[in-house]
Amino acid sequence: MTQTTEQHPHVRTALRYHEAVARLAAPEELAEFLHPDMTHSQLPNTLFPTGADRDLTETLSASARARTLLAAQSYDVVNAVADGDQVALEIKWSGTLAVGFGELPAGHVLRAHIAAFLDFRDGRIVAQRNYDCYEPLS
Repeated sequence: MTQTTEQHPHVRTALRYHEAVARLAAPEELAEFLHPDMTHSQLPNTLFPTGADRDLTETLSASARARTLLAAQSYDVVNAVADGDQVALEIKWSGTLAVGFGELPAGHVLRAHIAAFLDFRDGRIVAQRNYDCYEPLS
């Protein structure tokens, strides 16, 4: 029996995870969604020109840093597709700066279009690959 995307358990987990990230949840809460062997790859983009590869500890540290850099953020999941233990998400993201960032003042809203690919093991995210396309920063 084929499940619809909304019924797929990994899609439900991926959506709940992104809701927690959006509300700048504490690293302890985010860890509940993540497998101990988790890796996060952020492909090169405007904010991370060389990309970034993180393990679980580094991923949770990055989320803690985001809580100091962003006043708010939102993830609008436009599309979700699941196949077995893999989920692909198409996301519209916006983040309001809590502090200045380079030439950008606090309060500036960043926007990005994101493709996120999540692999699951034991019901938790074990790998995440993000392709973040930021709109012009000015």
